[in-house]
Amino acid sequence: MQEDIFDIVDEFDNVIGQRPRSEVHAEGLRHRAVHILVFNDENEVFMQKRSANKDTWPGAWDGSCTGHVDTGEAYQEAARRELMEELGWQPTNELEFLFKLNPCEETGQEFIEVYRVQGSGPFRLNMEEIEVGEWMDLNNLIQRVGFTPKRFTSSFRLVLERLRALALIRV
Repeated sequence: MQEDIFDIVDEFDNVIGQRPRSEVHAEGLRHRAVHILVFNDENEVFMQKRSANKDTWPGAWDGSCTGHVDTGEAYQEAARRELMEELGWQPTNELEFLFKLNPCEETGQEFIEVYRVQGSGPFRLNMEEIEVGEWMDLNNLIQRVGFTPKRFTSSFRLVLERLRALALIRV
């Protein structure tokens, strides 16, 4: 299987080249990713527990759907592709852009665009990527992250922190 190629970017998120995934991660190069949060009508968020086979954060809880932006791909294109690849689901409504995180150690040097979408599946989880999925009440989720932060990816903890700071979630 051919290795994924990512755009590497400067501090302003301008593409400055392309490199294989392994080099991007090993050398800590800035690159792009997306996080999509799927909310149902009860205002629960779908969370995924990452596969134990993942090279980063194996077995940790993460947002509904996350992934890298491929070379030449727009953030929103990547978000829609990842929803299909990881959850086997294409929403009928639009993705809502929430905010963008800047690269740092917690994001793995990723610029991350975060989206929200309303829906309830049905999902067909990609078991190579996701061990299990679970709908979580936001109050319960916030408590779980507070009590056991290392069970959640560092990037998801940043996303949740920003959601709360911007009052983008109702608890």
